[in-house]
Amino acid sequence: MGWLDLRRLKPAVPRAVPRVVSGQYTGNRMKDNFSTQASSYARFRPGYPPQLFDFLYDLCRDFDAAWDCATGNGQIAGVLAERFETVEATDISEKQVAQAVQKNNIRYSIEAAETPSFPDAHFDLVTVGQSAHWFDFDRFYPQAIRVLKPGGILALVGYNLLQVDGPVDVLIKDLYSNTLGLYWDVERKHVDAAYASIPFPFSEIPLPEMQMEYEWTVEHLLGYLQTWSALQHYIRKNGDSPLSPAFLVALKTAWPETEVKTVKFPIFGRITRKAL
Repeated sequence: MGWLDLRRLKPAVPRAVPRVVSGQYTGNRMKDNFSTQASSYARFRPGYPPQLFDFLYDLCRDFDAAWDCATGNGQIAGVLAERFETVEATDISEKQVAQAVQKNNIRYSIEAAETPSFPDAHFDLVTVGQSAHWFDFDRFYPQAIRVLKPGGILALVGYNLLQVDGPVDVLIKDLYSNTLGLYWDVERKHVDAAYASIPFPFSEIPLPEMQMEYEWTVEHLLGYLQTWSALQHYIRKNGDSPLSPAFLVALKTAWPETEVKTVKFPIFGRITRKAL
């Protein structure tokens, strides 16, 4: 009972194999915690709400080119492609990119955030979704500003621990903080702080309060939990899942298998505009 058979769960959206361009990634200090569970990540990770994209689009002066840095499975890139002429989407994980959304105006490449191969003043928007806490900020920021056009927007966005209801939240918080507390990478503290703790040496544009909302079954929740990096660290160290029989019984008592619940993810971000 401690293991979830993800083969029984259907992906929400069919995915095609993306076009991938060889990049210049040769390894750096950024961690790759998600290649192992790349397929689950693509199937169960939440996206971002339309309000976020509308807010960013209102800030943009032009829509010629966007860079989705650390794109993962292309969740943000796929949305940006609906508005921008071209989208460059980069990641250090080939397995993640292999699961990515495919659109004709998205070009995927395997590159580190700190060493992009793009020309100066090329992008109207640079986005980083739920990944900036892994970066070497001293190396990434100069590159992000370099490739932005004057007046271009840099947006580091993410989401915090999900919220469901009282009984389920108690179980999830106990799993997150107690069972897996020692298994989170140190960089996770920046997510817990809604990125308030990361260095951001720029004039800042405040992000309005917003959240993602989904209607999930408990099986989808369990699929999502499998994508947590700390859960995978736990399995590698202990050879067993932290989703124990006792946890699953308690969870499915609070959330029966046939019931659909509203799941909320609070959005946070740090946003700036390059000087004209």
